[in-house]
Amino acid sequence: MSDTTRNRRTRFWFDPRFSIGLGLVVCAVVGVVAVVAQADSTITVLAARETLAVGDRITPGDLDSVQVRLGGTTELYLTPGIVPEEGLLVTRTIAEGELVPASAVGTRSGADVTRLVAPLSGALAASIGAGSVVDVWSAKHDDRGQFGPPAVLVDQASIVRIVPATGFLASDGAVNVELLVPRDAVPVMLEAIANGDALAVVPVNAGLER
Repeated sequence: MSDTTRNRRTRFWFDPRFSIGLGLVVCAVVGVVAVVAQADSTITVLAARETLAVGDRITPGDLDSVQVRLGGTTELYLTPGIVPEEGLLVTRTIAEGELVPASAVGTRSGADVTRLVAPLSGALAASIGAGSVVDVWSAKHDDRGQFGPPAVLVDQASIVRIVPATGFLASDGAVNVELLVPRDAVPVMLEAIANGDALAVVPVNAGLER
């Protein structure tokens, strides 16, 4: 073997480009392994044991712990240890088995809100459902059997559930809604219901100035 051939082989084994290429391959393998390991990891989050309505107060005993893969979105859901012993207030409907979003619960005390059922004078907008935030409008029923101009009776109420009317009311398309309203709004709501005022609910558009 000539000296020239031996020198070529020596330069090949110690070529810097070969070392750089080998390093890139190793880094790629390590990166893939890390991604697979992260994707395969599971965490414990909380799920609703049964359907939770707006205004429900939940404690750790009302929720189930489940193992899921969420990647980098773990902060979006409740995890064990986050729910205080005094509980949290549900601010939107959470379906049975659904992972509990952190945005669907709050610490606001339930003492300043209450539920009541109100009969509406007409059909609901298609966009309104359980968990919708609405303004309650009322047109006062006077002694002559006529109705005055409508005005907002309660703002920022929440729909707990929709109760279809039965009997002769059903033929008129009337419906009852269970609302979560501030306690200080209960007297005016009950007065309007007892007086036979025309009530309607209008969804709140958060994108518009009030």
